[in-house]
Amino acid sequence: MPTPSDITALILAGGFGTRVKDLLGDLPKPMAPVNGKPFIEWIVRWLKAQNVRDVVISAGYGSEYVVNHFSAQPVSEMNVQCVAELQPMGTGGGLAYAAAQCGTKPPAWLVLNGDSLIFADVESLCSELGEADGVMVTRAVPDTARYGSVRTNATGRITAFEEKQPGAGHINGGVYLLRHSVLERFPKTRPLSLEREVFPNLLSEKNGLRAHPVDAAFLDIGTPETLPQAEAFVTKNQAQFA
Repeated sequence: MPTPSDITALILAGGFGTRVKDLLGDLPKPMAPVNGKPFIEWIVRWLKAQNVRDVVISAGYGSEYVVNHFSAQPVSEMNVQCVAELQPMGTGGGLAYAAAQCGTKPPAWLVLNGDSLIFADVESLCSELGEADGVMVTRAVPDTARYGSVRTNATGRITAFEEKQPGAGHINGGVYLLRHSVLERFPKTRPLSLEREVFPNLLSEKNGLRAHPVDAAFLDIGTPETLPQAEAFVTKNQAQFA
């Protein structure tokens, strides 16, 4: 099994952030200031605390802000690269492009969104991988109506992604551990969505995807209602960051 120090984290930071543009101006959403640092730096510092040392950021709109920040204020002991999308490629396309551009082939990629954070245990994710193509962090919510739900069988293998409907269930937590070989099998179409195209296709393959349920603090800064919660979230969970 890979260990956290073996894998490379890839943060998807290519979105336009249209819902919070009035709050951030020209800044891309992952660069939202939170307790004196951009939100994406808190993600990098959480990865450091999890013993992940190599990070690739797939940046789109406002990529120069990301590049300039980590050039001027690097996080000690962390190797952070930034790959700018030339055009919008979707989550799957951005992941595949950034992975190819950075020139490394780790045994697995830890894929995260640049506008959300959930405190999963990366070592546990690595141990969960087994023979699977990938592991998806999931979390229980009282109502899946906003999200859609993840269905699994008795062994933890994901069997279906269901449309938004009311009722309790498990949802996609936005963190994935994917073998490098999976990226090489991505469809070549662009834009390409992980959620709508790549993951549903993997369910029918031999090794498939496993769910890794967690009961952990979670924040998504993608709306005008949730972005202002980020400072309190980081302050309350300071022990999670290095």
